[in-house]
Amino acid sequence: MENTDLSNIVIEAWSEPDGKTISELASLTLDVVRGGASVGFMGNLSHEEARNFWQQILVKATAGKIVLLIAKNTSSDQIVGTAQLQIDLPRNQPHRADVAKMLVHSSFRRRGLAESLLNRIEQLAKTLGKSLLVLDTVSYSPAHALYLKCGWKVVGEIPNYALLPDGTPCGTTYFYKSLIAD
Repeated sequence: MENTDLSNIVIEAWSEPDGKTISELASLTLDVVRGGASVGFMGNLSHEEARNFWQQILVKATAGKIVLLIAKNTSSDQIVGTAQLQIDLPRNQPHRADVAKMLVHSSFRRRGLAESLLNRIEQLAKTLGKSLLVLDTVSYSPAHALYLKCGWKVVGEIPNYALLPDGTPCGTTYFYKSLIAD
């Protein structure tokens, strides 16, 4: 994957199903999991399993249950990041949404892409009338530090909540962010 700056990155909400998008999202997921990220998959994840996961996500996006953001490198036309805003919540929670599966390709880390995806998700949530966002991540990970930097508040940590792709237990920290001014 070509190493470029973020001026070549476009972040858009996914709108049209196609096999290329599913395949690229699967490849992105494999890159992230092979890099050790705990995003719901184990190290033996196959491309087919990742494709099946993304096919299910795209069905939910088509049904309006989630909004899927995709970050594309315009110079290579490759997907290099993604994030989800889960908006299909119980009727007593119309004011909030969950942020999920924020993934950034290993060759685009530490450049501000994750922060750009997060800012875009927050803007999108406001546009949709959401006033509260919730997410969880591996405790004390780079993502944990990013959320703190971006003004998210820690709710608490659950030790040994999940497994890293290599099977090692890891804690999970829950965060929230109010989108209305205090």
